Amino acid sequence: MTGLHGDEEPAEHGRFACYLQALEAVAEADEADLVAAVLRDQDMTMADSAVCRHLDRRAADLLTGPAFTTWARSMTEVFADRDFLTLRLREWTLLRTIALGKPWTAEDLTSASDWFQRTATTTRFVVSPEALSLLAERGRTRRVRNAASRQPQRRDQPN
Repeated sequence: MTGLHGDEEPAEHGRFACYLQALEAVAEADEADLVAAVLRDQDMTMADSAVCRHLDRRAADLLTGPAFTTWARSMTEVFADRDFLTLRLREWTLLRTIALGKPWTAEDLTSASDWFQRTATTTRFVVSPEALSLLAERGRTRRVRNAASRQPQRRDQPN
């Protein structure tokens, strides 16, 4: 990639790539410290973006397993002052709740972000016909409503 000044990539692009690589390879025991270090970067937007990608990957990997709760608690402590990351983790926790068949409310789904609603209609984890039906009726965007309305049909079809 070329930057504005010739062939050099902007410094934050290089740091972003390094952060993603480090976060991908980090040992579980060192994860919280590395996330905290990334969040201390001078470019808060870039740091939040790198951590959000990591958060999405890790949450998807851990979503229905027993390690999710402990992991989520440790991440909450690390980025408690970052509203966007806190919201994203809260919404991953809601996805977990639905995926595990635990109680949720209609308001939980209808007040959630566009990202959450899109993810809930396309992820392999949300198998709740009630959640999909609600999003088909009351999803925030036409894209969400359409995707949610198609989901039950796909699940009923043979593989």
